[in-house]
Amino acid sequence: MNGGYRALLAVGLVVAIASCSTAVEVPPEQGQVTDPAAAVANANLPTGTVVSVGDGDTLRMDYQGQSVTVRFACIDAPETSQTPWGPAATERLRQLIPRGSTIQFREADTDRYGRMVAEVYVGGQNMNLQMVREGHAVVYTQFLRSCPETEDLLLEAEAQASQQRLNFWNQPNPVMPWDYRRSNRSSATPESAAA
Repeated sequence: MNGGYRALLAVGLVVAIASCSTAVEVPPEQGQVTDPAAAVANANLPTGTVVSVGDGDTLRMDYQGQSVTVRFACIDAPETSQTPWGPAATERLRQLIPRGSTIQFREADTDRYGRMVAEVYVGGQNMNLQMVREGHAVVYTQFLRSCPETEDLLLEAEAQASQQRLNFWNQPNPVMPWDYRRSNRSSATPESAAA
């Protein structure tokens, strides 16, 4: 058998073995993100330690000895009074990022309340994207420009969650969180609005 024939036979054997093998998919642990495109954090991002989760898109962290409130960039979770969707979003974020977790963050802005607006990562995975993917938050299109690296992923995740009717999307006429807030502000009486 000459060398050229052996090489051709070896290549054919490798191709045959590769085409016969099947990939075994291991189910992810709860909270684990399996989309490699979602892993956009890097070692250069600053880190903090989660002190508490306020709702489905807000947490407090200890950063360099200071307590900092972080509003998740580019997403909006249902308000806690939007039952059952708001409390479910809060609980899910607590599961994904328990108190004491180390997070990385990519600061995008500071909002009108003085909160840091950021994309939040755990283990390199984007938690903003995860909340949208699971239907616990929606894309906040008004502020989407703050997330240029994940903009397309967020929009795609929202479309899939909506199509699959996951969580917030599993209702006949979902009221977007910003519309819910606006409706509650406009229906508030002058006495309660001042409180």
